[in-house]
Amino acid sequence: MEGKMKVAVMNGIGEMGFLERDIPKAKDDEVLVKLEYVGICGSDLHYYETGRIGDYIVEPPFVLGHEPGGVVVEVGENVTHLKVGDRVALEPGKTCGHCEFCRTGRYNLCPEVIFFATPPVDGVFQEYVAHQADLCFKLPEGVSTLEGALIEPLAVGFHSAIQGEAKCGQTAVVMGAGCIGLVTMMALKAMGVSNVYVVDIMQKRLDKALELGATGVINGMEKNAVEAVMELTNGAGCDLVIETAGTEITTIQAIKMAKKGTNVVLVGYSKSGEMTLPMSLVLDKELTFKTVFRYRHIYPMAIEAVANGSINLKGIVTNEFNLDDVQNAMDYSVNNKADIVKAVVRI
Repeated sequence: MEGKMKVAVMNGIGEMGFLERDIPKAKDDEVLVKLEYVGICGSDLHYYETGRIGDYIVEPPFVLGHEPGGVVVEVGENVTHLKVGDRVALEPGKTCGHCEFCRTGRYNLCPEVIFFATPPVDGVFQEYVAHQADLCFKLPEGVSTLEGALIEPLAVGFHSAIQGEAKCGQTAVVMGAGCIGLVTMMALKAMGVSNVYVVDIMQKRLDKALELGATGVINGMEKNAVEAVMELTNGAGCDLVIETAGTEITTIQAIKMAKKGTNVVLVGYSKSGEMTLPMSLVLDKELTFKTVFRYRHIYPMAIEAVANGSINLKGIVTNEFNLDDVQNAMDYSVNNKADIVKAVVRI
C-alpha cells in the first residue's frame, strides 16, 4: 500500500505533536494492519510525564502506545493464517527466537526483545503498522478491535493469575483497582477462583471492580485492609495475593494478609524501584514471591475468554479519544487518574 500516514509523536515531556510518515510495507512474514484502537498504558503516561522509565530514556520524536487492535489490509508473501479484512490483536514484543529464554518457552524474558513504545523502539499511536504475522492474533466474530487492543493488558492479568497458581476454591485479593488490577481480578474469576476481593483507595475504581464481578471491595482509606481480609477469612488469611499498585504500603499489606505457605505475586512497579519489607514475617509464613514481566503464550487464552463471555473487556474502558486529540488524551489521563480506569485512542 502506497501513501502517507499520520503519526502522533512525543516531542518532549508533556508535549505531543504529529508527523507524516510513509505507510510501512509488509515483509514476507508480516502483515500490514490499519489500526483502529490503541490503549493508553501507565507506562505511556510515565514516559510522557518524566521522559524515562529506569534506563529506558525517550529521545524525541518518539511514538508511544503498545496496546493495538486493527484490521489486516496487506499480507506478506509467506503468511497463510491471515487474510485481508481479518480483525487482529497485536502482541507487541518481537523476540530473537534463539536465546535460552526463547528456546525454553519463556520468551517474555528475551534480552533482545523489540517491544512497541520501549525506547528506542517506536510505538503505535499511528494509522498503520507492519508487524510479524505470528504475533497478530485473529479475533473471532463478536470480538471487536477495541477489545483486541485490550488483550495486551488482559494478558498481564492472566499471566499474574498463572504465576500465582490460581485455582478453584481459593480466596484471592488484588491490591489495586487500576486497569491491571481489574483485568487480573477478571482473569482470576475466569480461572475459577471462588472469591476475589479488590483493595484500593479510589472509590470510583472500586465501584468499577464490583461492576466487573469482584466478590467484594475494600476501601483502604476507610478500613484497615489487612484486618478486613482477616475478618473475611476467619483469621486464616487469603490463599493468594496479587499486588498491582506497586507501593511499599500495599506490598506490606499483601504479606500480612496472605495465609501461611501461599503465593504473593508482585506485578506493580514501585516509583523508586526499592522497598523495605518485613522479611521475618515472610520467612515465618514461608511465603513464595512470584513476579510478573509482561506475559507469554497468553493471547489465545485471553481472546477465547473474551469471546466466550467470561471477561467483559469493554467494561474497563472509561474514556475514548480520537488520534487528533492525543494531546488532550495524554493530559487528561495524567490529571484525572482518580476518574479514569482505562482510556483508549481511536485511530
